[in-house]
Amino acid sequence: MPEQNGLRFGPLGASCAHICVDMQRLFAEDTEWKRPCMQHVIPVVRWLVSARPERTFFTRFVPARHPGERVGTWRRYYERWAGVTIEKMGLEMVGLLPELAAFVPPAAVIDKRVYSPWHWPELDIRLRERSVDTIVVTGVSVLSTVLGAIDRGYRVVVATDALCNSSDQTHDALLTLYRGRYSEQVEAVTSGVIMQHWQ
Repeated sequence: MPEQNGLRFGPLGASCAHICVDMQRLFAEDTEWKRPCMQHVIPVVRWLVSARPERTFFTRFVPARHPGERVGTWRRYYERWAGVTIEKMGLEMVGLLPELAAFVPPAAVIDKRVYSPWHWPELDIRLRERSVDTIVVTGVSVLSTVLGAIDRGYRVVVATDALCNSSDQTHDALLTLYRGRYSEQVEAVTSGVIMQHWQ
């Protein structure tokens, strides 16, 4: 599906915030979860963050300390991925990339232990306190963030050139999903379009 040339539901204003998902060392450096696409999206994400750092929320995925810490399928998950537990790789790998950590503060950080940042109420509360009704989403494996925002009634804009997934095939499939199934709730455009229309 071709790239949209503009935002279908109008410009972005003061009620818009940026959620930057899991742009962390554990996905950029030499771990089992390294995402090669990170190097391509870092400059784009940094550009968006630098424009509105005070309206940016970084999420950080915090792995289990050791394989037996979690319950249910998460226990099996960390038995498979024991190399990315905190006891194996070190807590410092949970940190934001240095290029982005420099924006905190005024940017805020929200930690999470599952895929979705909405599992705990902190993010939603902080957005509502700022009268946010629109969210720009960038970062790594953002599907849970996008779907949770939709469920809560936020307008969602994904920056197509500032997303990093496990493979190109996954990336393309998710863009098709956003532009098809969720087209009334998600606008998928480039970062250039976002910056042009963020007043």
